[in-house]
Amino acid sequence: MPELETLPEVKAALPPDEPEFQQKEMLLNIGPAHPAMHGIIRIQTKLEGELVVESDVEIGYLHRAFEKSCEESTWNQAIIYTDRLNYVSAPINNIGYCLAVEKLLGIELPPRGQYIRTLLCEIARISDHLTCVGASAMELGGFTVFLYMIKGREYLWELIEEYCGARVTTMTSRVGGMPYDLPEGWLDKCTWVVKEIREILNECDILLTNNRIFVERMENIGVMSAERAIAWGWTGPCLRGSGVAYDVRKDFPYLVYDQLDWEVPIGRRGDNLDRYLVRMEEMEQSCRIIEQCVAKIPGGPVNCDNKKVVLPDKKDTYGNIEGLMNHFKLIMYGHGIRVPEGEVYFPVEGGNGELGYYIVSHPDEHSKDGCNDRAWRVRCRPPCLPMVAGLHEMINNYMIADIVPTFGSVNMIGGELDR
Repeated sequence: MPELETLPEVKAALPPDEPEFQQKEMLLNIGPAHPAMHGIIRIQTKLEGELVVESDVEIGYLHRAFEKSCEESTWNQAIIYTDRLNYVSAPINNIGYCLAVEKLLGIELPPRGQYIRTLLCEIARISDHLTCVGASAMELGGFTVFLYMIKGREYLWELIEEYCGARVTTMTSRVGGMPYDLPEGWLDKCTWVVKEIREILNECDILLTNNRIFVERMENIGVMSAERAIAWGWTGPCLRGSGVAYDVRKDFPYLVYDQLDWEVPIGRRGDNLDRYLVRMEEMEQSCRIIEQCVAKIPGGPVNCDNKKVVLPDKKDTYGNIEGLMNHFKLIMYGHGIRVPEGEVYFPVEGGNGELGYYIVSHPDEHSKDGCNDRAWRVRCRPPCLPMVAGLHEMINNYMIADIVPTFGSVNMIGGELDR
């Protein structure tokens, strides 16, 4: 093939010292308006052709003041704000916060309450992973997978709705217990939903895992070594995809996780494909946990026996003076729960990794008991922030087309990331 020649009129227009063909770096902003950036992320990229040679990930387009809102609210009022962290798996946020406050109070739920919390956490985890994998597949053209997985998420959210009346902003927990016991027939439906989820996962596994297009877009892309992942503070499926078997449920057990039989899946290469495979296997492990909880859940109360913390039943509130006064003190009188001085950090395993709450309670010098009705300081450790902080390492020296699947594998959730 003959070499391309510059047109005479173009050559004549070039300055004498200008080369005929130039290669310049181009600066390109991806987001925040790009649909894959969720409206709150901007990636500033420097490109050589379609190769990303340098990038800078900028957050800060969604400030909700979560922590300050919690500090201005009573202990139970703050639970509604935790819903808005990872809004795809809100029950985990609720339960993690309640566990932190309960640690300050030195109380623990009875076994049935702990089993219910474990069930809700695993239902929320599966819905989180279904959303992540389904959306990532859709962004690579696999729209059928997205529809199948959202169908599965719908089954799970129907379970949550039957329990608490809400689907997204759930408020499924209270300090000291659960708002309700399980409705009749709920555990049977839970077993049916697990069966449906397994069928959906099998269908999506056939559609994706051996799909040549999907694998070539994911394999050896966005690689993060175990050493670098630890250095960035990664946790959750992304860290486990890099080969580190760290899971809060195993390493720092809470609720009833240490009484159940389940495994922690890990990857080998730390690429997008490993993160996808880890999430797929984690959903199977969550199904195992749910089945064991359904089989083992005991009877009994779902709240701790502490009238200074737990609201009385409606029948007691409306039926006897003791229940009415208890309700009045906790709600109407404005004191609410009284938490003594102290500070605590409590981590749980969220959909994206270690979700931790650091809470400080200062004494109230104006109160008779010295306790306070709200936190002096609330700090949340958002699981997906370290992954987004290290995102530039995952997209540099890859093609611009690799940014979207890599960003999708991180599963950035705006409310959790940027508070």
